[in-house]
Amino acid sequence: MAKITSERDYRALLHRIDELVEIVDDSTPTTDANYIELDVLSGLVAEYEDEHYAIGRPSLIDAIKLRLYEMGLTQNSLAQMLDISPARVSEIMNNKCEPTLKVGRAISRQLNISPSIVLGV
Repeated sequence: MAKITSERDYRALLHRIDELVEIVDDSTPTTDANYIELDVLSGLVAEYEDEHYAIGRPSLIDAIKLRLYEMGLTQNSLAQMLDISPARVSEIMNNKCEPTLKVGRAISRQLNISPSIVLGV
């Protein structure tokens, strides 16, 4: 199968995909030419994006900040949830220290953050 080799080609395929999305829907047969074209182009674009626009794993600090925002919490309320001092939370959030295993487990459970992110693996 061909591969996208330039940003210009990538943009052109994105435009074509936008056109096809207007034509193809859930009731379109998988044998339809537009459906097949959309499927092939989507695969090519996904491959290009994986190579050129890869999204890395979030850091623990970024994940905590996001969850605090989503849950409407502050660092002080996080300290209370985790049963640690606000100073300790500040040290963790400023990347001055790593959470202990006990605190990491609490972060994972209380904020619903994947253990792999907490452990950095």
